Parts: sequence; C-alpha cells; structure tokens
Amino acid sequence: MLDVTPDPVAIQLGPLPIYWYGIGYAVGLAAAYVLLTRLAKRAGEDPELVGNGMIVVALAALVGGRAYHVIDQWALYKDDLLKIVLPPYTGLGVYGGIFTGLLAAIWYIRRHRVSFWRWADIVAPALFLMQAIARWGNFFNQELYGTPTTLPWGIRIDCAHRLQDVYPCSTFPLETTHFHPLFLYESISGLLGMLFLLWLGSRLRPRLRPGDLLLVFFIWYGVVRFALETLRSDNWTFFGVPTAQLVSVLFAGTALIVLIYRHRPGHPTNDPLPWRPADATWGALPAEAWRTRPVDEPWAHLPPAAAEPSDPDPPADSDPAQAGPPEPADDEPGPAPFSGHDPDRPLD
Repeated sequence: MLDVTPDPVAIQLGPLPIYWYGIGYAVGLAAAYVLLTRLAKRAGEDPELVGNGMIVVALAALVGGRAYHVIDQWALYKDDLLKIVLPPYTGLGVYGGIFTGLLAAIWYIRRHRVSFWRWADIVAPALFLMQAIARWGNFFNQELYGTPTTLPWGIRIDCAHRLQDVYPCSTFPLETTHFHPLFLYESISGLLGMLFLLWLGSRLRPRLRPGDLLLVFFIWYGVVRFALETLRSDNWTFFGVPTAQLVSVLFAGTALIVLIYRHRPGHPTNDPLPWRPADATWGALPAEAWRTRPVDEPWAHLPPAAAEPSDPDPPADSDPAQAGPPEPADDEPGPAPFSGHDPDRPLD
C-alpha cells in the first residue's frame, strides 16, 4: 500500500505556488514535442509544423478539457465560480480536450494544406505519451481515485480530498483505507498504447491507411475509460449512466465502424502521399505507392514482370533510322531485367 499523501505544491516562489499538476502537464507537452518531431521526420512530413501547431492545439485542449472537468465536477464550482478560472487548476477532462484540440488541429492543418489523416497518425502516439506523464499530476492533487481496495498498489487519500458523502473518514479511517489509483491505470494504459501504435506504424505499414492509428487511439482509450468509470463514485451521469461511458462508447464505436469501413474489400486506394515520400519509413503507405517509387521493404522486391512478346518481323515500310537499337547477339549480355526496385528512378 502507498501511504504517502503528497503536497500538490512543488515549489513556493514567494506568493506564487508552482503546482505538480502544472509541471506534469509541461513535462508531458515537452515529451510529446520530441516524439512528434521525430515521428514527423520518419513519416516524411515537415517537422517545422510541430512547434506552432502544438501551441494552437494545446491552448484549445486546455479550454475544452477545463470546461469538461467543470461540468463533470459542477458541485465543486457552483458555489464559487471564480474557482473555474483562478488557480490552482485541479482537473482537466480528457474528452473535452480531445474534442477542442481536434477542432484546432483540423483548422491548423487545413491552413497549411497538408494531409490531416497522416498528421493524425503522428499525433496519436504523442497523445498517449502526454497522458501517461500528465496523469501523475492527479496523484499530487489526490484526485482521480476509485473505490476502496485492498490491492497492494492502493493509495491513501486525505480526508479533505475525499467525497465526504461517500467515503467519510468516520466510516473509512485514513490509516486503514486505500483506493484504486485510477490515474496510475490511465498512465500505464497510455504508455502501452504509445508503444503499440509505434509498433503498428513500423511493422504493418503496407496494411495501414492514413488515419488508422488515430482510430486505434480512440478505440483503445474509449475501452479503457469505459472500464475505469465503473470504479468511480463521482461520475457526471446522464439518466443514471456515467457520461464518460456514453462518450467512450461513441468514440470507440464510431472509430471501429470507420476503421472497418475504410478497410472493406475494394476500398479506394487514392490515399495521399507523404510530404516527402522518399523519406517516409514509418506510418501508412498508400496501397499502390510502392509501384511508382523505391521502397526499402522486403515485400517490395517483386519478381520482374514477364516481357511482352515482340514482333520479329518489322513492317516492310518501316524506316530503319527510326528503329530501336539492334537486339544483342546470343553471346552478348543484354540489359539486366527491371527488378521492381530502382533507387535512381525519380518520383512520379
């Protein structure tokens, strides 16, 4: 059992407190930036778009995430509305941040006229990484915990941070009561999800379509969030059903339907090429792109196509000057057959 009850303040600079929650968010953003720039290069996209894009999306996600949290935990703010906009900020709703951040990303990408779906695949692993890091801010704020548990990784929650009408210390003594660390479960899920998406983008390139990794992110997060909501007691409900579960079903179900539809037999193969196709070593590869440009993949080394039969007797009225080069003699080596992998062939 973890019996530490941390202080939410990391550093006190005179009258200005620096909270662990903000530090976790900043570290998560920095880690996401590093991953985004590296994946952009490997995906053949322009990494220079990451910096400004992150600022736009992060600000939008902060607004949406804060709004979702305030609605979710309205009981904490209804008597003091200034707590919504004044520090310390003690919560962000992931679904609200995803929604407004997605809208901002669509606007930014359309403004720069690049492929939304290819950039969505780049962003998806970074979302998991940021979540895995930033969720630890909930630990220092003693929030995002579940029901009481006797599991060895249960955490202690101070009486002041509990739901007083659900888990009062008079009934659940501080010294003997521990709770499910839901923030830890989401953090571990985010780390595993990131590794899984990175693996998919590297090993299953021929089978991916641009946008598949973002759809997998929605399915993964939706399933995990749906399960974790069963351990919460302070849910925002809609007709008795936790709202987060309804949103999880909507996100995961829609993403699954779209994923299946885009991989149906006979689907169009006009997926956009990366910004720099020759540099792309990660992410979806258009179904027919490897036929028009060199690809250093084992599956790209196809046997040479059978040569079409030639007419041994040219027409009588043909001009010898316009004829092609003479066929090599039997004892002279001819040109090597095209192997399907010509590194000197220019891009179409």
